[in-house]
Amino acid sequence: MTHLFSPLKLRETTLRNRIAISPMCTYSATNGVANDFHLTHYGRFGLGGAGLVMIEATAIVPEGRISHGDMGLWNDGQIEPLARIVRVVKAQGAAIGIQLCHAGRKAARQRPWHGNGALNEKDRVQRGETGWPLVSPSAIPFGAGYTVPAELSLADIADVRQQFVEAACRALQAGFDLVELHAAHGFLLHSFMSPVTNQRRDAYGGDFVGRHRLSLELVAAVREHWPSGKPLFVRVSALDGVDHGRNFDESLAFAREAGRAGVDVIDCSSGGIAGHSASTAGVGGPRGYGFQVPYAERIRRESGVASMAVGLITEPALAEAVIADGRADLIAIGRQALVDPNWPLHAQAELGRNDRASPFKSWPEPYGWWLNGRQKIIDNMT
Repeated sequence: MTHLFSPLKLRETTLRNRIAISPMCTYSATNGVANDFHLTHYGRFGLGGAGLVMIEATAIVPEGRISHGDMGLWNDGQIEPLARIVRVVKAQGAAIGIQLCHAGRKAARQRPWHGNGALNEKDRVQRGETGWPLVSPSAIPFGAGYTVPAELSLADIADVRQQFVEAACRALQAGFDLVELHAAHGFLLHSFMSPVTNQRRDAYGGDFVGRHRLSLELVAAVREHWPSGKPLFVRVSALDGVDHGRNFDESLAFAREAGRAGVDVIDCSSGGIAGHSASTAGVGGPRGYGFQVPYAERIRRESGVASMAVGLITEPALAEAVIADGRADLIAIGRQALVDPNWPLHAQAELGRNDRASPFKSWPEPYGWWLNGRQKIIDNMT
């Protein structure tokens, strides 16, 4: 038994292994509704042997979408298309979660392959995609040429809190095993947490307590409505990586508070407050394989809350070592899973877990039967 393929029990949910498919936006929904592409996209990860499949950032309101292609859970009509994906993934033995998000001042953007900038006249003419008013803790635009967001009022903040709760309740109706709150990459919750984007002078700004108040209130509110037997995750940017930005000590303090409020796993990324996330631009130093693992390690060891590591973890040996050494509880595989949806199954073979007489026994039976037969032919040829 390898550490990577040991089960993980989180409340009443047991993952068959420590491999999670990281939430990755596909920008392919229509009016927030999942379609056949999403069913195929996520279903193959279930077939591929992952312990946990995470659905991409899903907006709690239309104005919270990063782009027109984002998935949503702001109305009941969006529940069943997601429930269909849930049923398919669970039927393959994987658990499934969903990441709930409000993009804040980074909303109303082009899809990445259209430029990844603010929506403009060209987008309106070519694709019929127009922008909408943006909101943020303070009226600070994302960058030059971007719309200045409106500062949320206290009543607006209360609405956001309720909208997250309502989206979580719809996720429950869809059958998800867990929910993750997206408090990273410069989106709304992260914008409240960072002094770069939060210059408020009321109870939701100023010091650590004020800037993290909304996220911790959300954890408590969602935990109240989310079943006690189901896990709750939070994704954080462990550090902003910019001058006067949020540092790791605050992420560590937040993890402790979030754990006390009912969070089971801290999903550790970085960056995004004044640029791209660390997955696309270096934050806190040069990037390398597993470059964000140290964040997950410190969160796990110093906060007492389980952690998920992400960031250029492409090789099974590295993933195994991270779990074996107690540096994280889960490994999130992102773009490598797009390259190889069967990465977990291949990792089993590379780590020596396969039965020599039947090397594809762990694969889905309709596949394993054929592949084991082929392997016997190959063995007899050598």
